[in-house]
Amino acid sequence: MSLPELKDNAGRMLVAGFDGPSLPKHVAAALREGSLGGVILFARNVDTPDQVASLNAQVYATRQDRLPIVSVDQEGGRVQRIKEPATRIPPMGMVGAANDADLCAKVGEVIGDELEAMGFNVDFAPIADVFTNPENTVIGDRAFGTDPEHCGRMAGALMLGLNQAGITACAKHFPGHGDTLLDSHFDLPQIDHGIERLRKVELRPFQRLIAARVPMIMTAHIMVPSIDTTHPITFSQNAISELLRQRLHFQGVVVSDDLEMKAVADRYSIEEMMALGVRAGVDLYLVCHTHEKWVEAFESLVHMGEKSSADRERIAMSAGRLRKLEVDYFRPWTRPNDLTTRLGTAEHHAIIDQVRRKAEQA
Repeated sequence: MSLPELKDNAGRMLVAGFDGPSLPKHVAAALREGSLGGVILFARNVDTPDQVASLNAQVYATRQDRLPIVSVDQEGGRVQRIKEPATRIPPMGMVGAANDADLCAKVGEVIGDELEAMGFNVDFAPIADVFTNPENTVIGDRAFGTDPEHCGRMAGALMLGLNQAGITACAKHFPGHGDTLLDSHFDLPQIDHGIERLRKVELRPFQRLIAARVPMIMTAHIMVPSIDTTHPITFSQNAISELLRQRLHFQGVVVSDDLEMKAVADRYSIEEMMALGVRAGVDLYLVCHTHEKWVEAFESLVHMGEKSSADRERIAMSAGRLRKLEVDYFRPWTRPNDLTTRLGTAEHHAIIDQVRRKAEQA
């Protein structure tokens, strides 16, 4: 494998966040040169839908030979990066309370239609966590409910709606963040359940989603000693290579949660994260804030590939999964002439009103 091919493979494995409403020159250059595979937008990047569409158009313009990842967390409720005049989506706890999978799929289509209109191709949703700890504030009403079968059914329906609208879904947070107490943005949570309990509760929604061919799964930055006593799930071969790949038969793209979250950033260097993640089986890494950190991540991946043929092969396999994802799921984007015909429509509001009515009657 040549050095340019190794660099191309390594770059595909990185998605970066940045500040501001337009594409910074250094991010555009990295996309153009292939040291980044895509971007993730947050509220700090959002002013108006037209501005978001212009920003995403800048991302696509960096490459003519491939479709970069253009991603966002648009779950609904308190995790909705693009708000009015886009349709305000209720929390998934309310969608789950409506207890109507067909209606949930329509909610997924609403989210997906509006994201696709603005130029996104990946939504880091649905939540597949089961909300079993009432004191868990990081998940809470982001989850569809407290029953694993119900959560799996509703998450699968939302995934179907997103995919129908042309948006690639990513289930999160494997193997389940719903029974934690700490928030992995600030600390390292731990789940002490044994593997049998995990199979019956936390893993059930993911099993259903894998059977429904979910294309992407995001890992949780949590400790689960019954799976791995040494490393958080994101860096665990036991969790990803053995449990997710071999036992649950997931063949899609494994995504890390943001590597700048304190659960991992306070405990590992970027170089250590890349080494552990590649060997665990992570395909795509989110580095959501700091320019220097995603540059370091890219350089670490290339250095690993230069030093070790085994790591070079692992990097190539991950890049292969990402190429397949692009071919199978991403569509060329045509910017609408008038976004007001696609966002916050009467039809979309009627679907959300129906969710509210059904949830209130439940």
